[in-house]
Amino acid sequence: MNRLLDSGRSYWMRTAPFPSFAPLAGDAEADAAVIGSGIVGLSTAWELARAGLRVVVLEADRLAGGVTGHTTGKLTALHTAAYDTLRSKHGEDAASRYAASQSTALRRVIDVAGELGVDCELEVRPALTYCEQPEGVDALRAEAEAARAAGLGASFVTASGLPFPIAGAVRVEDQAQFHPLKYLRGLVEDIVALGGRIHEGTRVTELVDGNPCRLTTASGATVSARHVVVATHHPVFDHALLATRLTQHRDLVIAGVIPADRDPEGLYITEEGGKRSVRTAPLSDGGRLLIVTGEMFTPGSGGDTEAGYDRLQSWAEQHFPGFTLSHRWAAQDNSATDKLPLIGRLPTDGDNVYVATGFAGWGMTGGVLAGMVITSLVNGEPEPWGGLYDPGRLGPALRSAPEFLKAQWDVGKRFVKDRLDTLGEGTHGPVSSLRPGEGTVVRAGGEPCAVHRDDQGELHAVSAVCTHLGCLVAFNNAERTWECPCHGSRFGIDGEILQGPALRPLERRDPGEL
Repeated sequence: MNRLLDSGRSYWMRTAPFPSFAPLAGDAEADAAVIGSGIVGLSTAWELARAGLRVVVLEADRLAGGVTGHTTGKLTALHTAAYDTLRSKHGEDAASRYAASQSTALRRVIDVAGELGVDCELEVRPALTYCEQPEGVDALRAEAEAARAAGLGASFVTASGLPFPIAGAVRVEDQAQFHPLKYLRGLVEDIVALGGRIHEGTRVTELVDGNPCRLTTASGATVSARHVVVATHHPVFDHALLATRLTQHRDLVIAGVIPADRDPEGLYITEEGGKRSVRTAPLSDGGRLLIVTGEMFTPGSGGDTEAGYDRLQSWAEQHFPGFTLSHRWAAQDNSATDKLPLIGRLPTDGDNVYVATGFAGWGMTGGVLAGMVITSLVNGEPEPWGGLYDPGRLGPALRSAPEFLKAQWDVGKRFVKDRLDTLGEGTHGPVSSLRPGEGTVVRAGGEPCAVHRDDQGELHAVSAVCTHLGCLVAFNNAERTWECPCHGSRFGIDGEILQGPALRPLERRDPGEL
């Protein structure tokens, strides 16, 4: 299999560099502070700035370098097989509001890109949820009917632009795809033009709600703001315990060149075979970049991620003759147990702290939607779409009690197993047997220790206890990261935070004491 020396950095991040912004150097005041700079954070900051508020954006690392920087950039209201599930769980009205809101978010991107003159490679395409096996046809027929009843122009078809036969598909016209970072770069430029402040390298470590709210950063600088938006994918401030209603998953992504005349000209997804999502993007030489996603897994599961990449590449080469691998990366997302995103006021805090999370892999429309919903609430306007996404909702949460209990059982089971497991010779063998690029969790001095041997043979050791809620991390052999299976926090080999909800790095250990 082809190995990429620069794997991990997405195509979007390589082709749309952002301007740099200095860390927050002193105390600041704002009407609204937005924590996080993915599509949720920047869309919300832009909507608020356009509404006349003084906005400050606080990013722990680099702009759009987290989940949004690793997405596939689909803009569609057809979310795999969501509508039949929504109708059965929450009723036809909820499914209709979901379709209307997601479609509105799609149109919002098109309108904003046109208004700001942003060249974000936006292309209108049909979206299809398909199956290759005849056993999946009945479910897709039901999904087509449910999506059509919800207001989408959905139809069931048996043909597509894919270069292989399908058994059936749900098709919705006039959906879209874009370069997400080129779009967000346009928003950033307008936020600054509107007087907004943006600070990278500024990790918020404390939030005290009030009027105003007070944010404290890792450097000790503070921000006072009348409104605070927690836009960190998984909420890093979670007084309402939303984490108990979220499950984590990670997808592998590969991309490679195909001839333009082999472009399937659509947004495709199937749940078969470990999930496969397909789209293309334009290249400057007239060719097309095929982007394939799949091999979904739980962060920290300890599986062979490298083998997952190999399976994905084999699938692409088999199904798209002429595919040549050029990029690979991975994306992480979370899903609410009741299948509806959580967007709005953060329960248990005051009425001026907001959150958006749980997009189940559809964060492009979901993130834009979040900016619209939160801005309406900040302005004191009626909540759009009748509170469908309210994080404090009770009815849908009660109806999803089995999924909620299963999620908590999985977390609790992992937490207990970690503490009963003596680790013996280590999760992947003793430290002495580690080869370059490998990692293992062992017990050293009575404490679990995460150990990695780099390509030069040097050992790196950190505590294996996640600083969020104390589960043990596991090694991802393809991305060379430590990942928590409970709530999805990710750390570098020397313990630095790559992804929350953890707010503190893993403590370093002396490899010489192992």
